Amino acid sequence: MTATDPALTALSQGWCALSLLHGRIEAHIERALQAGHDLSVREYSLLDVLSRQHDGDGGHLQMKQVADAVVLSQSATTRLVTRLEDRGLLERYLCPTDRRGIYTNVTAAGLKLLDEARPTNDAALREALDEAARNPDLAPLVRVVETLKTPVPA
Repeated sequence: MTATDPALTALSQGWCALSLLHGRIEAHIERALQAGHDLSVREYSLLDVLSRQHDGDGGHLQMKQVADAVVLSQSATTRLVTRLEDRGLLERYLCPTDRRGIYTNVTAAGLKLLDEARPTNDAALREALDEAARNPDLAPLVRVVETLKTPVPA
């Protein structure tokens, strides 16, 4: 393939459209969450991911799994966890069976904020998708997003 290959150009255009859609959606949700709940998209995502943990085998996520779920590096995820911990939204504790492991749980205050922010997140997502659907270049991607029923495995 060369840089002028039509397939590469189409592939690049598709990637640009996907990046544009993601950026617009994330920016729209970011504004709504910041205005309504003083949360960033990443903070909301982290609270959401951690709120689905449970006790017992396989119930807690390792920091690498959390980092993958919120699409951040491990160091950025650790900084994010620390910020939310400082706000009283998360707490960390040592794994009872392996003292090297550290778990992170969402506090009652974090769960309350997440419950309050979820409708804002969902409404902002719907608004951003509706706006993007009016763009002929993005409409096919919106239709694909709307048909996804289960999370894509990492």
